[in-house]
Amino acid sequence: MRVGYATGSRAGGEVVQAVNGLTARWAASTQGGTVFSAAGVWPLLAFLADGAADPARAELARALGVPAGQAAATARELLTALRSVSGLDTALGLWTHDGLTLREEWRAGLPAGTHGVFGDDLVTAQERLDAWAAERTGGLVERMPVTLDREARMVLAGALALGTTWRQPFRELPLRPDGGPWQGRTLRGLHRRSVRPDRVGVTGTPDGFVTALTVPGDNGVDVHLFLGEERMTPGQVLTAGVGIVERALPLTGGGLLPHGHVGPGLHVELQPAVEPAPTTLDVRTVAYEVRADHDLIALADLFGLTAAADARHGHFPGISALPLAVGAGRQSALAQFGPLGFRAAAVTAVMPVVGSGPPRYRYETTVVRVTFDRPFGFLAVDRESRLVLVSGWVTDPAPYPGFYDHRERSHG
Repeated sequence: MRVGYATGSRAGGEVVQAVNGLTARWAASTQGGTVFSAAGVWPLLAFLADGAADPARAELARALGVPAGQAAATARELLTALRSVSGLDTALGLWTHDGLTLREEWRAGLPAGTHGVFGDDLVTAQERLDAWAAERTGGLVERMPVTLDREARMVLAGALALGTTWRQPFRELPLRPDGGPWQGRTLRGLHRRSVRPDRVGVTGTPDGFVTALTVPGDNGVDVHLFLGEERMTPGQVLTAGVGIVERALPLTGGGLLPHGHVGPGLHVELQPAVEPAPTTLDVRTVAYEVRADHDLIALADLFGLTAAADARHGHFPGISALPLAVGAGRQSALAQFGPLGFRAAAVTAVMPVVGSGPPRYRYETTVVRVTFDRPFGFLAVDRESRLVLVSGWVTDPAPYPGFYDHRERSHG
C-alpha cells in the first residue's frame, strides 16, 4: 500500500473472526477465477487505522471489525499467530522516503527490523522492493504489486507464502467432464480413495446446497474444496465455505448420508466387493494454478479506504505530521493445487503518496463419490484456529499433459 502527502501465539477467536469476516466479505464480491488473501491485507489496514484520524479511522475500523484503538495490538497478535503456523512464512516491510519523518510511537508499533528508506533513485528502490517480494514468497510472486513514483512517500507491505504436502497423495489421470463449462476438455485429473467418508459433507444455505471436501496437509494446514449448485455464484459458495470452516454452518458428513445423489457433485452408492469393506470416499478433482491481481482502491468500501484515498486531505496524523493519503493499494496472489500438495503466496502493498477379468463378487460396499468437474471454490485454513489464509475460485484447471482441449484445437 502506498501512502503519500495529501493535497488538501495462535490467533485468538476474535482475531480469527475479524480476518475471516473480511474473507467472507471479499469472497462475496468475487466474480470469476481468482485467488486472494484477507490475512495478507488485514494487518496493513490495522496499522493504517492505528495512525488514522476520522473519517478514515472509522471506515478502517468497520472494515477490520475491531476498534481502531485496538487495531495495532490485534495486528501484532495476528502476525505472531501466523508465524506459528507450520508451512507458512510471513513478513512485513515498511519503506519511507528519506524526506518523510514518521512519528516514533507509530513506527515502534510495527515489528522490529521492518523499516527501510528510499530516495529519489526510484529504479533502484523498486528493484529492492521487487526483490523483497520474490524472496519472501520463494519466487512465487516476483515483484511488488505497487510501483513507486515521484509522489510516493511510504510503502507498507506484507508477504505470505504457504505450502503443505498431502497426507495421502493423489493419483493423476485424465478427467473428461460430461457437462458444464469444462465439457470437451481433457483435464489433469486427480483421484484418490480413502476410508474417511467424513472428509466430505453437504450443507444447505439460503442460496442452495454446497458440498465441502477437506484435503488434509501434513503440517496443520488443510485445503477445503467447495462445490455449489450450478446456479450459485462464486461469492455465495465461498461465503458458505467460510461458514463451514468456522463451523457456523452444520455439515452432514459422508458416512451419514443416504444412498443416491445427495449434494452437488456428491453421490452415495453401493458397489460390488470381493470381501467385506468399510465405507470409502472416492475423490476426483483437478489440478490447478490460479493467479490474480487485486486493486484495493477499486474495492475501497470493502477495505475501508474510501476516505483514506481522498488526496485532498491528510488522514494519518498518527503516522506523520505531513498530510498523507493512500495513493495505491494492491495484492498479487497465486495458488497451486497438485497431486502432492498445495502452494500459495500473496504480496499486498499500500502506498501513501504526496496528496494530490471380472472377480466373483459376494459383498457390497458403500462408496461416497465426490467429483469437482466444474468451477469450484477453495480455502486454505490453519486447522487449529480455523483462520482462513488463502481463498479462491477455480475456473481454468490444468490440461492433462499431452492433450489439447477443444478451445486450443478450434484456434489451430
